Amino acid sequence: MQTQLTVRLPDDLHRALTAASREMQRKSSDVVRLALRQFLTLPPAGRGRPADRVRHLVGSVASGVPDLARRHRAYIVKSLKNAR
Repeated sequence: MQTQLTVRLPDDLHRALTAASREMQRKSSDVVRLALRQFLTLPPAGRGRPADRVRHLVGSVASGVPDLARRHRAYIVKSLKNAR
């Protein structure tokens, strides 16, 4: 290892790290390196518009109501009246 990093952990995180290292039968530093490597390889969540991040979900659920987009207010009002 070429670089050393010192990190202060809150008690709950330290307990979780200790439990994970025991379960994995590895040193705490190994678990931290694994977690850090995994975190850094994830795509940044904040990039792009929120709609772009869920675009693959659009149209994936069928409501059974063909004009829901046009008459959404009427359906909401009707459902609220029926809830009483």
